[in-house]
Amino acid sequence: MDQLLRKNEELSAILHVSQVLTSSFDLEKNLYSAMAILAGRLAMQRGCVFLLDSLSRELKIVAAYGLTREEIQRGKYRIGEGIVGQVIETGQPMFIPNIGAEPKFLNKTASRPLKSGVSFLCMPIAMDGKTLGVISVDGIYDARQGSVDDDLRVLSIVASFIAQYVLLWEHFRQTEDECGHLRLQLEEKYSLPNIIGESAPFQQVLKLVRKVAATDTGVLLLGESGTGKELIAHTLHYQSLRARQSYVAVNLAALPENLIEAELFGVEKGAFTGATGRRIGRFEMADRGTIFLDEIGELPLSLQVKLLRVLQERSFERIGSSDSLTVNVRVVAATNRNLMEEVAKGTFREDLYWRLNVVPILLPPLRERADDIPLLIDFYLEKFNRLHGRRVCIAPSVVNCLKTYAWPGNVRELANTMERLVIMSDREIVTEVDLPANILCPGGGANGNGTHDTSITADLGNQVQELERRQIIEALKTTGGVQQHASRILGITPRQLGYRIRKYDIDLHRI
Repeated sequence: MDQLLRKNEELSAILHVSQVLTSSFDLEKNLYSAMAILAGRLAMQRGCVFLLDSLSRELKIVAAYGLTREEIQRGKYRIGEGIVGQVIETGQPMFIPNIGAEPKFLNKTASRPLKSGVSFLCMPIAMDGKTLGVISVDGIYDARQGSVDDDLRVLSIVASFIAQYVLLWEHFRQTEDECGHLRLQLEEKYSLPNIIGESAPFQQVLKLVRKVAATDTGVLLLGESGTGKELIAHTLHYQSLRARQSYVAVNLAALPENLIEAELFGVEKGAFTGATGRRIGRFEMADRGTIFLDEIGELPLSLQVKLLRVLQERSFERIGSSDSLTVNVRVVAATNRNLMEEVAKGTFREDLYWRLNVVPILLPPLRERADDIPLLIDFYLEKFNRLHGRRVCIAPSVVNCLKTYAWPGNVRELANTMERLVIMSDREIVTEVDLPANILCPGGGANGNGTHDTSITADLGNQVQELERRQIIEALKTTGGVQQHASRILGITPRQLGYRIRKYDIDLHRI
């Protein structure tokens, strides 16, 4: 009967140890609880979990049952030292029937003043051939309670559980460290000093961002497409007290109307055909963090009521569920529409507009912050040169030309233009001739209002051609008329050089 009770206690102890080790990633607390379970259910007087320090190569007690803090501090072993050191060196378990009669038992913790009659079991904590540490227990051995093999078997199972748990804990800690490092990088990237813009209109935007970032207030970002609303939304999050929580962005214009509700609020299993499992919505993902609702003007009227409720009561239901969920989310919305006009038309709820419009921030178009264009050019030039392995630079005359262009696509169009120039330029210096036709030709907006003076454009074209002609002649003179060498200096192919020689009617014999 005693043996049967013992077996039941063993199974119960193993079950409870597995439950404790899967409850959290609190290493010391969970390992202590595991040792307490072994002591309580299997009559073990003391228990220790030693882990190998990868730097010092020393075994240290991480969790112990039946030892004081001072005794734990003393429990350190080198590989091969004492019974504990031998077990990790050999990778084999050891059983000492009476530690009082074993000279190799060092009792470094000094927790056993009377060693006689105490038995000691020590088992390696190992997985996939890697020994991570040692688990040891001791008590008064009684054959009537079961054989040593029974104790070793239980200890072996517990040691395998601990090995898996320790490896998971190490991966968890490494992931946490990496996430923390990435989070710091994001906080630095989206810090206010790293946002490019020194013009008065843009400095006013940054002033508002500084004031509102540290609060939980809702923000409505207004402005044309491509003015940097998502950048400001990122900055508001990573400069807030929510920076260590989730940032979730949703572009409402990119979602089909029939999927928006499911994306925002989630779906319960069986809510409709094909809903084979519960799906978490974006608001749940953003709990305790920030949700960025881009193109808020595209939200259907039927869902505006549900969004209003979330903003007012912080609660909603998944599709197919009647259970209310509560979230703590900061909402940052953005639109390039005039929402007051949409309210007048009846396509946007007035109560939702006022709920979103707590702190409005209007981002100026690029044509109103021309002083920032040279700074943006330098930023994107460095970025795309590094990305594409180029060393392209921009002639000052090109910078002046880009400053006078209207940029209907704003910063996004400027970024695309700079990448195209870096990729497509045949030379290391970009001149006016390399610019896209829409920037130099009529209708491109070079005078700041979307139109060109054709006489100015024609005159500029003549100047560009004359400049190119002079550069070709100089290169040919430098190389003694050898076109192969001249084309290298100019950064173009010999075929392109031959075409330009014919185009400009350059007399090679005179050169």
